[in-house]
Amino acid sequence: MYDVVIIGCGVVGAATAYRLARYRLRTLVLEANNDVANATTKANSAILHAGYDPEPGTKMAALNVEGNRMALDICRKLDVPVRQTGSMVLAFAPEQLPHLQMLYDRGVANGVPGLELLSGDAARALEPNLSEKVCGALLAPSAAVVDPWGLALAMIEVAVQNGVELRRSAPVTGIRPKEGGGFVLATPKGEVETRFVINAAGVDADRVHRLLEPIPWQTRPNRGEYYLLDKSEGGRVSRVIFQCPGPEGKGVLVAPTVHGNLIVGPNAEPVTDRRDLGNTAAGLAFVKARAVQSVPSIRFGENIRNFSGIRANTDQSDFIIQWSENHPGFLDLAGIKSPGLTSAPAIGKLAADMLGEAGLPLTQKPDFIDERHVVRFRHASPAEKAALIAKDPRYGRVICRCETITEGEILDAIHSPVGATTVNGVKRRCNAGMGRCQGGFCGPRVQAILARELGVSPTEILMDQAGSWVLYGETKQSVTEEVSPHD
Repeated sequence: MYDVVIIGCGVVGAATAYRLARYRLRTLVLEANNDVANATTKANSAILHAGYDPEPGTKMAALNVEGNRMALDICRKLDVPVRQTGSMVLAFAPEQLPHLQMLYDRGVANGVPGLELLSGDAARALEPNLSEKVCGALLAPSAAVVDPWGLALAMIEVAVQNGVELRRSAPVTGIRPKEGGGFVLATPKGEVETRFVINAAGVDADRVHRLLEPIPWQTRPNRGEYYLLDKSEGGRVSRVIFQCPGPEGKGVLVAPTVHGNLIVGPNAEPVTDRRDLGNTAAGLAFVKARAVQSVPSIRFGENIRNFSGIRANTDQSDFIIQWSENHPGFLDLAGIKSPGLTSAPAIGKLAADMLGEAGLPLTQKPDFIDERHVVRFRHASPAEKAALIAKDPRYGRVICRCETITEGEILDAIHSPVGATTVNGVKRRCNAGMGRCQGGFCGPRVQAILARELGVSPTEILMDQAGSWVLYGETKQSVTEEVSPHD
């Protein structure tokens, strides 16, 4: 019998596990995919929003601002890449200036620090590559860019180190209430009994809840497409550049990334297939056309990758954070759309508080581990590099040339508390394959290291999620022929 089972290990599930790990509880996380942070968390704008956009008084508003503060602190404690760049929202015509004023007023009401309304000239003084058509901007210094999957990985790794159990490739296929309280969850790896269930299943949160009972809300998945540009474009802007938001979201943005690239996007397209992560010519053309309205000088020829993500939008305007009315002990953390990444640490804290109010004893552990360190060889000083190589010579063998990622770092990724088992799992943990060639050089080497370390055939190594085989078998065979001496 577990005290709490968390369904889903995106950033919200990971943040909740990280929070609960500090208490004397038996907590289990069930993740449907073969890796954590492998859905919406890995494919988004990677921004810690300041908090001026949500309507005051909503869950979004409170959790966004609190989550921004908490996420920055967690990143620093757990060695997650983050840059507090600040953000700007641009107006391109005088009729948009009242919208900036409305966002400013919302931000003040929500407690966002340091907000400032700027003229077009003042905005261009800070960001010289902005369009000459910009006539005003809202500056929010507390916004930041972050490694989104790195944040989720850090929190679940620390949770696991503190005793939380994690099962991957363990989708929940059935939920039934137990007589006398609690629940039984069915998974392909067997049944699990628990006192409390936290539904953090992201885009599938409605489907998970319907395994227990009907619900009055539903997910309306929405796809956003992006460009990721080479580091040669990474200095095009120094802040996150937004456009005045509309009904479909915060608009197309242009932003630096924590890894030194430039990200541009997204659009917003309703989709019926929750796994449809394809890119479209029309979607990318829309993103490009809108982005150059903000920053006309972007060189899209420096694009190194396109990708898309699915937002967990619902037919509700706010986050859905509530208990089941008919089955006490079942808590939804659903509809966590933007600013969900920013809000995740605060959502995890709120979920823990709600469990405590529902009768779960929250006794602090005196020996809770709340730190983490990651070796990043390329950022080390010469003396630190020499010490690492002296400790393990594999830190001196560069595998990914674009990002200068060593074999030692790849081994760390594979053997971490929540280790990588796929090529992209290594990529998310240590950046091997993130560079200009996108794994063209290092991909086979990463695959070989994975096979060696996991003790399996290279044909068993996946690129990413289930079914993404890299190798199916031999494509060539050596044939020894007997040749007549008279030939």
